[in-house]
This record gives sequence, C-alpha cells and structure tokens, in this order.
Amino acid sequence: VTTFALFIGLGIANWLKPGVGLPINLGAHEVLAAPKGGWDIALHTFPTNFFKHAGEGDILPVVVFATLFGIALTRAGDKGKPVLAFFDGLAQVMFKYTDMVMRLTPVGVFGAMAYNVSHMAAGRLVEGQMITGWPAVLYLVGKYARLVGSLYLALAALFALVFIPVMLLCRVKVGAFIKAIKEPALTAFSTASSEAALPRLLEDVVAFGVPRRVASFVIPAGYSFNLDGSTLYLVLASLTIAQAAGIQMSLWQQIAMVFTFMLTSKGVAGVPRATLVIIAGTCASFGLPGEAGIAMLLAVDEIMDMARTTINVIGNGLASIVIAKWEGVFGSEPEEALALDVEVG
Repeated sequence: VTTFALFIGLGIANWLKPGVGLPINLGAHEVLAAPKGGWDIALHTFPTNFFKHAGEGDILPVVVFATLFGIALTRAGDKGKPVLAFFDGLAQVMFKYTDMVMRLTPVGVFGAMAYNVSHMAAGRLVEGQMITGWPAVLYLVGKYARLVGSLYLALAALFALVFIPVMLLCRVKVGAFIKAIKEPALTAFSTASSEAALPRLLEDVVAFGVPRRVASFVIPAGYSFNLDGSTLYLVLASLTIAQAAGIQMSLWQQIAMVFTFMLTSKGVAGVPRATLVIIAGTCASFGLPGEAGIAMLLAVDEIMDMARTTINVIGNGLASIVIAKWEGVFGSEPEEALALDVEVG
C-alpha cells in the first residue's frame, strides 16, 4: 500500500507541479551536488564510511548499513542482545531529544512564514512583471494553497483508489469502518501525531471485531512500516522542492527516488514533522536543496501533517482488519469486543 501511495504522490506532483513559483532560498551556505545518474546511485547505495555519510546527512547509505547491521545482529543470537538493548535505548533517547526540538517548531514555522510573506511582499517577478505588497502576498498564498491542495487530492485518491477497493475485497463495510475509527482519526487530525491516536485506535478496532492479540501486534508494527500518508508526502514534497529550485529530474531519477523512499520511510517516528527529517536526508542523495526546501515547506507543513497523519491512522486500522480477516479470526472474540464497546460507549 505504501508503494501505491508513493506512485500516487509521484503522479500528482508531475501533474499539478505544486512547486513551480514557490519561494526557495538557495543561499551560498548550501552547496548542491550534481544530480546522480542511475549507475551512480546504485554505487552510492553501498556505504564506504558510515560516519561520513551520517555526518553529511546522506541517508541512503546509512539505511543500507543499518539494514545489513540489523541482519547481522539477528544472526548473532543471544550474543547480540546487549547490542540490541543499547540501540533500543539509544533510539528512545533520540526520540525524546527530537521531541524537545520539535517543541520549538511553532517558532520556526512563524519565522519561515514571516520570511516568505515579507520576501514576497517586497517584490516578486511574475511573468516578466514585478508585483509588490498585497498582490505579492496573495500570489504566495495561492502557490501554497496549490501545494496543500495537491497533497489533500493525492491523499483522497489514495483512500478512493486503494483503501476502498481493499475494504470491498475483504468484505468490510466502508461506512461502518469509517464510523468505527472516526474518533482516532479526528485525534490524529487535530494533533498531527499518530502516537496520540494509538490507544483509542486499538480500542476501536477491537470493538469493531479485531482480536486484541492481532490489533496489538499489527497496529504498532504499522506505525513503523505502514505510514501511507507520510510516504506519499515524501515523494510529493521532494518533487515540490525540485520544482521550486528549477531542477529537472528525469523519470529514472524520480523512480529511483521512489524506491529510495520505500526504504527510508520505514521506521519513521509517529510524531509531528518526522517526515521532514527523511526528506532533508534523502534530498542530499539526489542533488536537491534539502535544508532550503524544508524551510519552504515549514510554512504550511502543519496543515499538511494533519491530513497525512489521519491517513496513517486509517491505513493502520484497516491493516489490522485485513490481517484479522486473512487469519480467519475477525469477530472471533465477541465478548471482548462487546465489553470494550460498552466501556468506550
């Protein structure tokens, strides 16, 4: 499903071109690498120096190294458990560290929006004519509205073209499903955090008929491997950055980026704006201005984060139902579901 999401985002970005005309600050502090061809990307995938790649934010070789290291750690058996415990603790600490940084996001969003508005109001060359003041501000708002609308359209297409056919294939009533996960979806939309909606989502899918043992495994796993809205946003945002910077990417480069996001999107934290970290790191591998692009996207990222987080929650709720149907255990624990439904109601 995340693969479908990536290609839907790719199609919408190439169709509507939401990045054309958006203001991006390509300052002297950011040196862009030349876009790599297919063979160069394949060679670059294998890390030569882990610390060098990590320090430069070159995320693709880091992901490959981490994958191979994880396989080796699994094969080590009991001897690898202390190392696994260390990295698990390190991951939890870094999540808390990122959470502290993200608390300053409103200040950063204010600064990014203020800069963009003032920069646009000072003057903008549009089709050979210089516009200033309110016309320039309205022009900026229109461009950002196009970006936000492109994402919402892509997410709606994902729901209509992928989620609904999956429901029909698994004989899940669309209306009943939407009603069942309405509250966790609204929580995700209002908080822009998948983690905030997790407890209620677990309760509601159990009340809908998914055994707790299935829901408690599938949904937390999906929070790392089934973030459909976030993965769609990854490719849409990256192509938006390329369009704003005037960088032409070939079809091969775009497809290579999609397959890169298939890897880098796994393990994204379910916290607000976690995808921006992935975008910034992956853009460097394709010669795109990641830092400047993130500063451009921050102006409206909160609005877009709300929608993609909602799709993440809906997708994980649907995944738990699909697995329960697949295993033939959907509705097999009616007493538990009824008791929980009474408690929640």
